[in-house]
Amino acid sequence: MAEMKRRRRGEGRKDLRAAAGMLGVLVVLALVCLLSFPALTAQGAENAFAKPGPNDKCPVCGMLVEPYRNWWASVVFADGTRAFFDGPKDLFKYISNLKKFNPSKQESDIAAVYVTDYYGTTQIDAKKAWYVTGSDVNGPMGPEPVPFGRESDAKTFLKDHKGKKVLTFEAAALEVSSGGHHHTDHGQHE
Repeated sequence: MAEMKRRRRGEGRKDLRAAAGMLGVLVVLALVCLLSFPALTAQGAENAFAKPGPNDKCPVCGMLVEPYRNWWASVVFADGTRAFFDGPKDLFKYISNLKKFNPSKQESDIAAVYVTDYYGTTQIDAKKAWYVTGSDVNGPMGPEPVPFGRESDAKTFLKDHKGKKVLTFEAAALEVSSGGHHHTDHGQHE
């Protein structure tokens, strides 16, 4: 009987060692997955923030977009197609009159919208950006709503460059589509 107890203890220890070994393998696999995730996320973000090619033209004004990297804007559709713009002004015109510029698409087809942060020159979510209008800084085609990822940057720029208003995406789109004649405080921050 003592011999049986020893064997059971030995088998129990083997089971514990096997379980511990399996747990170690699972922990290593989990770490590999977690460490790989940022690379996959960065790759996905890089794909989302695609750059215009040398032949991509703004569908609103017809200008080549690629030379104006500090002003790039884009619309990404659910089917993966994109439209690139030489600045936020034409992006807003395009979105507000999608039927004219891209009759095969509807607003519900838009998956993402990007603009280039003026200070960081990185692409940011256009719908979360802040826009300064009426400043002394012009885009490729003259006066342009200047986009920022942070409201504080927009307010600093407003003061430094004689801007008139800091607007949300919706308010800036409305102002551009109405020719700058929209008189409301909706989305305006000073």
